Amino acid sequence: MRAAPRLVLLSTAAALVCVVMTGCRAEPAPTASPGTPEPTPSITQPTTGPSPSPIETNLPQSIELPSSCEDIYSDQMLAALEEQNPPLNDPGVTMLPTENADLLEILESGAPTLRCTWGQPSEFGLATNVTLVDEEQGAGVLESLRAAGFGCEDVAAGESCEIEQRGVTFDDVEYVRGETHVVGDGAWVATAWINFHPDGYSTDIAAQLWP
Repeated sequence: MRAAPRLVLLSTAAALVCVVMTGCRAEPAPTASPGTPEPTPSITQPTTGPSPSPIETNLPQSIELPSSCEDIYSDQMLAALEEQNPPLNDPGVTMLPTENADLLEILESGAPTLRCTWGQPSEFGLATNVTLVDEEQGAGVLESLRAAGFGCEDVAAGESCEIEQRGVTFDDVEYVRGETHVVGDGAWVATAWINFHPDGYSTDIAAQLWP
């Protein structure tokens, strides 16, 4: 894996912590499963263009989009996040919750979404989107993740897929980055992270959405 230039974080007030990996060389054996496409080291905002038409969804009545980011975590997880990597939703954090173009298309379609980030603009933080999806969209998300080399497994909420990538910058600074996605009945939780991924993070969110 070759990551192009050195780790930097764009602090533009765009939609989602955009990490620019500059001057990185990847270690020879990433932890992702064989066949994983070489990751794009630079997380950037999608090119501005005509807004896609909203995708019509037939959403289950049992799932409602949480009204705030605080509502997607247990009290224990929220307290840990506030202690370990505040603040919540810094406007300078523009990280995308995924680099997969097919998945970004769904997020940009107008599907109901709640965005939550932790940390300041830096190489340490995460971004999560909770998006309401219908059965067809959920199946499409999982298909795209499997095709991209994510490792997927059944969980109580539905299915969880994850990928992790490790590397070293030209300044000999190690980094770890990845994505975790949980797709269940009526919703999809997408999280991208770099050097900060608390244990049980996505599982905790799933337990709040699908009790």
